[in-house]
Amino acid sequence: MIKGTDRSKTIREIHPMNSKIKALGTSTGKILYSSDCQNILDLSVAETMELFKSSGVILFRGFGVTPKQMKDFSEQFSGRHIIDPMKTDIDYDKFVNFVDNGMDMCVPHSEHACFPFRPDVIWFCCTVPAEQGGETLFWDGVRVWEELSEKTKQLFISKKLKFCHNNVPVEILKAFTGSNSKTIDDIKQILDSIDCVNYQFNEDKTVSVEYTCSAVIKTNYSHQNAFANSFWVYHKKTESATFGDASRASDEVADEIQTIFDKLTEEILWEAGDLVMMDNSRFLHGRRAFNDNRRQVFTTLSNLKF
Repeated sequence: MIKGTDRSKTIREIHPMNSKIKALGTSTGKILYSSDCQNILDLSVAETMELFKSSGVILFRGFGVTPKQMKDFSEQFSGRHIIDPMKTDIDYDKFVNFVDNGMDMCVPHSEHACFPFRPDVIWFCCTVPAEQGGETLFWDGVRVWEELSEKTKQLFISKKLKFCHNNVPVEILKAFTGSNSKTIDDIKQILDSIDCVNYQFNEDKTVSVEYTCSAVIKTNYSHQNAFANSFWVYHKKTESATFGDASRASDEVADEIQTIFDKLTEEILWEAGDLVMMDNSRFLHGRRAFNDNRRQVFTTLSNLKF
């Protein structure tokens, strides 16, 4: 039964497949339009999930979604929501956050892929689009992987990415693990259960964590290889090593990846009330720069129960 509705409303669920659906750019993503200003909570969970599995990105348009409705809608699909301690939460719900930390461009990345706690899906809700710029961009990691040369594929198959997080406050680590009330021993047990994690608890109540992982992962639903990771953020923003053997990708590899990202860029031209559901195991996302402090885009992260 859909949470927050009575039995009669469940019986008359509106199936997304009977609504107007269009392609979202040239991607597998879809735009699902509201029929007669319907409430987004009236959509069939099962039908919506099937559309999500096949498309990977759904833009719900015309439903007039608020941040609270985004959370309520996402709860129908999610086994657990994830606190994002790196963003500012809004007053009524610690799981709903403002997306914007500044107005600069954001380069392609999968959410929290530099940590061993990657969420299944990232949800976006726009209440006020920027007057100009500020479009959310996305890239299909499956297509990116397919476009890479065999030489570059072999590089990323043979070498793991390495992400080092020094002096992370214990409370932030608890938030990432979804274990705010647990003890240090519980946190250690969680970290010990994760492959490719080394950690050290420091005297100042911080933790240093080293996480190694592949740049290419299997998608949750199509089980295809996808170049969906945080490699590009670290390569562009730091001079430190990006691979586990203390090396960095060459300029030739970086140029190849940049060319592919440029070729495969898709965009979401926000309208007020839009909601986006994005498969974080397949897609990378980013943002165009903007100069409008009225822009309001919110997000929540979750692991799915389907």
